[in-house]
Amino acid sequence: MDANELKQRYVAGERDFPAVKLVRAKLIQAMLAGVNLFAADLSGANLAKAKLWGANLGAANLAGANLTRANLSGANLHEANLRGAKLNFAKLYGANLSGACYDDSTRFSRGFDPVSRNMRKL
Repeated sequence: MDANELKQRYVAGERDFPAVKLVRAKLIQAMLAGVNLFAADLSGANLAKAKLWGANLGAANLAGANLTRANLSGANLHEANLRGAKLNFAKLYGANLSGACYDDSTRFSRGFDPVSRNMRKL
């Protein structure tokens, strides 16, 4: 599956895409609210300004992904891989980040404290 197929299927009403492989997918400004991408491989994907509120990204591989200005409010990112991800200005209100892993190359908005959100540094 590629990014265009995902968007087309989402528009058609499909929401479940567990374990889908979308490495380096271009999903800039994609409307994917409430989508199920549990355990998906989105490494290196560009999700800048994507609308992902309420999405299930639990155990997803988002290593090196660009989530700048993405709306992840209420999203499940439990145990997601966020190493090297760009989360500058991302909306994370009510998002579950417990167990999500990050490293020194992960970029957060100024003032964001990953420890207080129960994230794991690797």
